[in-house]
Amino acid sequence: MVLVGIIFIIAVTLSIASPKFLMVSNFTNVLLQVAIIIIIASAANLLMITGNLDLSIGSILAFSGIMHAYLSKHGLPIWLSIIVTLILAGLWGSINGFTVGKLKIVSIIATMGTMYAARGFAKLVARWDGGANISSGLPSNFIDFGRAMVFGKIPLVLVFMFLAIAVFIFIEKKTVLGRYTFAIGDNASASELSGIKVARVITILYTLTGILAGFCGIVQVSRVGLAAPNIADTTHLDVIVAIVLGGTSMTGGEGSTFGMILGALIVGLASNGLNLLGVPFFYQQIVQGLLLVTAVFIDQKMRLGKRG
Repeated sequence: MVLVGIIFIIAVTLSIASPKFLMVSNFTNVLLQVAIIIIIASAANLLMITGNLDLSIGSILAFSGIMHAYLSKHGLPIWLSIIVTLILAGLWGSINGFTVGKLKIVSIIATMGTMYAARGFAKLVARWDGGANISSGLPSNFIDFGRAMVFGKIPLVLVFMFLAIAVFIFIEKKTVLGRYTFAIGDNASASELSGIKVARVITILYTLTGILAGFCGIVQVSRVGLAAPNIADTTHLDVIVAIVLGGTSMTGGEGSTFGMILGALIVGLASNGLNLLGVPFFYQQIVQGLLLVTAVFIDQKMRLGKRG
């Protein structure tokens, strides 16, 4: 209810501050922006419930966008390029899962390494193509997937967003994977002793997160018709802020998909409002940093309050 109240206050304030806020086109833009966060955070939320983070989300997204454009430009059919790109994105995620789950490397360090590596490969692929990005020579149907509409009115990416929400709520509430996720977050050592394959669960969640980040990279470049290796450099922060604002504990064991959705809406509305008010980008980054610190502070206070 607190999150719903915050969303209501933001919405009322922005509707007064900017007449454009209540326009249908603006709400569509907010949903399209939030859709990327929610799709990725659907898996990353379960990952954080286990007590682990993924800082490589934005880099995997950028790598996947560049890879999809490169493969499509050099003769691979669009559908096959999407499949190959998703496999590669899943591979990045499985690398994260292996280093965190099997090698026991702290998730912040392990995924930071992947963050740099995936971003470096994205720049390398762009250089293979002969430039800093990939924009020319793309097939005429390259933009179809990112701009596709359902019933002529609903962007396809929103359909995927609602599908991701439904799937991960089901996983969280009704599956063994969901129960194991919370058990690992509560106590990983006890979960291991009770027979749960902790490394396997963590690897599955990292792989799913990588695949969804890759999917969003494909959608992004398809929508704009351009692939650049420097996109989504703060996406991991948006995802983390949305998850923590939604009530998921950074130490693991607590959280929900529904709470994450509310957190993502707060992030999306705040960003949209700053854009409508003409706030320069560097100020928006300051606000984003404040949101992150505030979210972590609230998380810590809530944890201490429950212990007390």
